[in-house]
Amino acid sequence: MRGAFAFLKKEFLSQLRSGKLLILILVAMLFGVMSPGIAKLTPWMYEMLSDSLAQSGISVIPTEVTALDCWMQFFKNISLALIVFVLLESEIFAKEYSSGTLIMVLTKGLSRRTVVLVKSLVLAALWSLFYWLIFGISFGYSAFFWDNSVVKNLGFSVFCWWVFGLMVVLVMVLFSVLCRGNGSVLLCTGGAAAISYALGLFPKISRFVPTLLMDGTSLIYGKAEASYYHPAIIISLAAGCVCFLLGIVFFEKKQL
Repeated sequence: MRGAFAFLKKEFLSQLRSGKLLILILVAMLFGVMSPGIAKLTPWMYEMLSDSLAQSGISVIPTEVTALDCWMQFFKNISLALIVFVLLESEIFAKEYSSGTLIMVLTKGLSRRTVVLVKSLVLAALWSLFYWLIFGISFGYSAFFWDNSVVKNLGFSVFCWWVFGLMVVLVMVLFSVLCRGNGSVLLCTGGAAAISYALGLFPKISRFVPTLLMDGTSLIYGKAEASYYHPAIIISLAAGCVCFLLGIVFFEKKQL
């Protein structure tokens, strides 16, 4: 247990010293401001373009911006935020494979399953910090400028997106164990997400596919019931657990 805590401390210090933790916080702050900022500036941008569009025969009808516009922008931006997170953290195993530091850790008595567990916990904690910081900043600005009470299922919709991101993190852990190169991890993780998206195009199975959890817009506008997303949540959490367990199994057998 002492070895596990020491390795956990080492992982967090590595995130701090490499500057990744600071980058994640700064990027989270940027994305947190971006959603309400774009929503707030949209009427001004339309007004700026109205004259030139009018000359082309296009009329711009002024619209009132509400908190719904802010959160619709949030769900558009958070996909990019997840990509940034994966790009930053995808080398969590690959870097140690190339440097050989994992061999040193294992020869000191730390079990392989503990290595996978600790790295998974670190990534899950970082994703949670990153995601909920974005949400917290967006929520604060949205509450300041508008009325968040008009948004339906807000808490549930952002929870769904957090679950999806957590599943992607655990999928990344599995491919980080299997692949030695950073590029291969990114390619396989992106491929898994693409397959899930493609499966979601089939209406009969769309409610069971993890990428359904990305559709927060339907929830906040009240176009879908929360219960419709329950199967996708269960399957996403189960898929994440399976990826985590497979990561342990494959890492136990991996030649370092």
